[in-house]
Amino acid sequence: MARRSRAAARLAPPSWLTESLRPKAAPIPWAAVARASVALAAPLAVGTATGRPGYGALVSMGALSGVIGDTADAYRMRVFNIAVPQLFGALGVLLGSLVHGAGWTAVALLTLIALVSGMISSIGAVASVSGLLLLLNAVVGAGLPLPSPWWLPPLLLLTGGGVVLVLALLAWPLRGGTPERAVVAGTYRAVADLLEAAGSPGYDGARQALTQSLNQSYDLLLARRARRHGRSRSLVRLLAQLNAVIPVVEAASAAQLRPSSYGPLPAAYPAAVRQLADAVEQSRTGPVPAPALPEPAGPSTRALDEAIGHAADVVHEAEPDPYAAADRLGHPAALRDRAGRAARALLLSGASWRYGLRLALCIGLAQVLVSVIPVPRSYWVALTVTFVMKPDFGSVFSRAVLRALGTAAGLLIAIPVLAEVPHGWWDVPVMAALATLIPALSAKGYAFQTAAITPVILLLSDLLNHQGFHLVAPRLYDSLIGCGISLLAGYLLWPESWHTRIGDRLADAVADTASYVSLAFTTGPGRDQPARARYRRRLFRDLAAVRSEFQRALTEPPPVGARAQAWWPLVIAVERIVDTTTATRVRVEHGAPVPSAAEVGAVARELTDLAEALRTGEALPEPPEDVLTPDCALARLHHEVHAARSIAALRP
Repeated sequence: MARRSRAAARLAPPSWLTESLRPKAAPIPWAAVARASVALAAPLAVGTATGRPGYGALVSMGALSGVIGDTADAYRMRVFNIAVPQLFGALGVLLGSLVHGAGWTAVALLTLIALVSGMISSIGAVASVSGLLLLLNAVVGAGLPLPSPWWLPPLLLLTGGGVVLVLALLAWPLRGGTPERAVVAGTYRAVADLLEAAGSPGYDGARQALTQSLNQSYDLLLARRARRHGRSRSLVRLLAQLNAVIPVVEAASAAQLRPSSYGPLPAAYPAAVRQLADAVEQSRTGPVPAPALPEPAGPSTRALDEAIGHAADVVHEAEPDPYAAADRLGHPAALRDRAGRAARALLLSGASWRYGLRLALCIGLAQVLVSVIPVPRSYWVALTVTFVMKPDFGSVFSRAVLRALGTAAGLLIAIPVLAEVPHGWWDVPVMAALATLIPALSAKGYAFQTAAITPVILLLSDLLNHQGFHLVAPRLYDSLIGCGISLLAGYLLWPESWHTRIGDRLADAVADTASYVSLAFTTGPGRDQPARARYRRRLFRDLAAVRSEFQRALTEPPPVGARAQAWWPLVIAVERIVDTTTATRVRVEHGAPVPSAAEVGAVARELTDLAEALRTGEALPEPPEDVLTPDCALARLHHEVHAARSIAALRP
């Protein structure tokens, strides 16, 4: 029995693959499902009715790009997120169509476009999608015979993106600020969940969910604020409400440190925060009774009582100060300054050039291969390389494997469609059904998204090529070739694939944590609170990025995945140090003993030593035990730092 168990364990798929294939728990976005079905099927209906099915297919291709890029919540952001990438996609298909059938000229141009696409992808989320569509549509334009004149394919693609944009904005007049209010209310509810989890094993998970919610809320509101000229009353109100919840978050950290003798945190605290969430979502204003909270039983609950009371005042304030949010968050940079920073990030960043060169090498090799070896409909090889090498989809290695598996699954869906469904009006209901899978499965994971997109692209390609069932086998071969090129030229040839910088990123986060400890305890009570809140928010955002980087590394095969798994407990330990620092500061603000400068300096030095050891691999020096005694004011914080140092001492 034991021998069979060991044999089964050896035959089981590796953990990095099973983790990538496990579907994520995400609700089905029914509104996006309906939009995708209409946006992709309606152009085919119009094309069929007018006798121009190829035109309808190009419009649907543009709509497909819009459906994939429609990921924002706020309506103003959706305009930007959909429209800008569509313009880059139109430029890509224009450039690609100019070199269709041009041999080595097409190879050179697509390689250059790949370099530009990879470099601009490092600027931000919208730039990443724009770079993706620039290259994808250039590959399509160079590989498929498109209708003339030269301006028609870009116009048809833009029309498809416009259809998605119109459908996405239909409810804007009725639901203007609803997405923004909903995301801020969601943050308040995440805070309530954190309060309920205080003192329980579920606290760390609730705090991670809250960090993600806070990042999403600030990203949404600040991005909208940076694009508005003047001051929007509704935006100022939401920013003030979001800022007001930060003291509650800090007090929740203090509540986590309450002695167990106090018992669980009274349910009145999370209930009061949920009432505030309802008020935010319904945009209620005017005077309200103070939250019914119990008598504070110590520094932690005293801080929580004051923080919830302050948040209630801000949430129900009729006329928030239009300058308060700017004072706490800083003024948004001018458009010229933001453009300058983006240009510097594009031209001077080593990461930007590295990714651009990797993508250019892979696309160049793909185009050279299909130019030397006759591959039918060879554009699919470069399309596969583009999707696999997308920088923010995860590990290149796992993406290559998942792309192959997803394509195979998508081909199983496409086989009966291409073999049995006749062209004409039957294409419309089939496309309407296939399109619903894209938003429904995209949130489940990369392999699921690939499986959903593959039959849609095959059906649209068939409307332009009329190859029918004969498209299936070449598409599988082309996908495998593209995955192989990505693995060899985009992964194995680059040392950074095997020697990931996750240790350096974690060391930077630990060094920033040392600075946060110094900032938290070197000012008097009540002073520099906005500065501490900004630093803590930035630090938790950086830690969230480190966590995402580690989770991405966990999907890599050994040795990278094994190394990331061994260091994962240290990431959690650093997050706990930041949380404990915040909690200790809040307790000091409300009557707990004030730590001495020697204690603060000793803890900061321990963290600095830990960061240096992570960078260099040297042994950690002994901590100053004479300063950090078990009964010192920072005893709990020192305990968390000691735990982190113990984990680091056991690192591989």
